[in-house]
Amino acid sequence: MNSANLQLEGLYLAIAAMHETMIAKGLVSRQDVDDAMRAAELTAINDHRSVENLRPAERDALAFPARLLRIANATVSDDGALSFSALARRVGTFKEPYNDQR
Repeated sequence: MNSANLQLEGLYLAIAAMHETMIAKGLVSRQDVDDAMRAAELTAINDHRSVENLRPAERDALAFPARLLRIANATVSDDGALSFSALARRVGTFKEPYNDQR
């Protein structure tokens, strides 16, 4: 596997852990995190460059980090955080519809 992919996986897990820490300390709510990630996802898939020049699969790739972090935020695990692969499997079922007319 490409080491850049592994670095990105680690980054997503680190950001998810930071979200959990900020929630536990009362700095943000779970809803605040979800709202921020939803806004990032919608920006990624509805950006004019994305709509005009990228295929739906490429826009999904842009939205993947925000989708994964929304799922991590919504998932409370009894034994701690879910693995990257467990979170990534859930991403495909958690999508905002595209607003383009193609």
